[in-house]
Amino acid sequence: MAGHETERLVDYVASLRYEDIPADVVRAAKNTIVDGVAACAFGYGFPWSQAVLRAALRMGGGGGICAVLGPDAPALHAPFAALVNGALAHSFELDGGTRKGVGAHPFGTVFTAALPVAQEVGASGRDLITAFVAGSEALLRIGKATGRSNEHRGFHAPGTTGPFGAAIACSLLKSASRDQLLNAVGIAGSLACGLRQFSKSSTGGMVKRLHFGRAAEAGVLAASLAQEGFDGPHDVLEGKAGFLRVFCDSFDVDELVRGLDRETFCMREISMKHFATHGSTQAPLKSLLELFDRHTMTSAEISSVTVVASRESVENHDGRAPKDLMQAQYSIPFCIALACMRDIRDPRSMREDALADPGILQMLSRVNVEIGDFDEKRTCLVRVRHVNGETYEALSRDDAASWRPASDAEVTAKYGVLMRDVPADRSAPLLTRLQRLEAEDDVDWLRV
Repeated sequence: MAGHETERLVDYVASLRYEDIPADVVRAAKNTIVDGVAACAFGYGFPWSQAVLRAALRMGGGGGICAVLGPDAPALHAPFAALVNGALAHSFELDGGTRKGVGAHPFGTVFTAALPVAQEVGASGRDLITAFVAGSEALLRIGKATGRSNEHRGFHAPGTTGPFGAAIACSLLKSASRDQLLNAVGIAGSLACGLRQFSKSSTGGMVKRLHFGRAAEAGVLAASLAQEGFDGPHDVLEGKAGFLRVFCDSFDVDELVRGLDRETFCMREISMKHFATHGSTQAPLKSLLELFDRHTMTSAEISSVTVVASRESVENHDGRAPKDLMQAQYSIPFCIALACMRDIRDPRSMREDALADPGILQMLSRVNVEIGDFDEKRTCLVRVRHVNGETYEALSRDDAASWRPASDAEVTAKYGVLMRDVPADRSAPLLTRLQRLEAEDDVDWLRV
């Protein structure tokens, strides 16, 4: 029956139990957590990450028991820990998204809110996994309902959809009643924020990282207010002045409740980033490296590289003269040029000095980006022309037939790369416990 979509979605996540979650979804959740914790640890030292931490401490966030996921980081009170961890998760474009490209980042906006609350209330590993899956399922359905039309309007999707998933995860960990859960979701709708002007401007790249922190912080705040009797509209998603109608140019309200059963889990669509770059560059880089694996060549032997991608990818990610690292990570041609000169698999290759590297800039002049007739946004064709006149091509499709989630081995390998600067006697035991999170009686140990 149509209508009451917010209530139906909330009823679904409220009734979810750990035993209802299929083993492959639990595995996907744990892999996402491993990946995200490493992304936080790697991003802790960046200036923008430290700025958020200093602000949190200055505003009174210190003295809490909740982990900031950086090496030897101070503990904070829950809302501030969520703020900092959310910013850390997306501090260097390393946290995972979803294959469908709905602008949702489950770890960066949901888990970063759930963890501090779990540590406050003494939740178990199973409790944390269940809350994370429940919040993510809601988040991903809301993202599907928007079809990213909110981003076309100028909003940044993680900052607008993230508070809903975070509020649900935190509320479940707080053992919220049905009304409290509905109120938390209603409150979250008024905490949604985030503009994409950073992607159009020559300044302000740091603010992109903040949107994740604010979404996580909003989830903690919404759940806490609801617990204190504060209310919010119970039709906040589908209402006449609700989220979908206000934030989106177009939407599909049915996506909010499609597949609400114990077999359909949107978390199966979570994807891991293989490079410290925006999602639009992942497929072109993958195709380029496949060509390098098949055809040995040096950068000097590359006459040109052409990337044929969807109109949206080309029009929004064809920056030729990035002024900061965020813009560089957004730019398909710059990332391609960097991958021809450095090991793009290691995020340390994307350093400030890359912006003015003569070799990279010279290679950049040989990179072309064209609009292709592709139905799937992330599908792309990469064509490398050798100086000897030969041309090599690789097609990367973003469809159900070609897609698979990251394997345990791939996640572990990425964890090792990102955690290289953390002493092995800390990073290795942490990985082991994260991989068996469901067996843990509490999560107080979940620190870097």
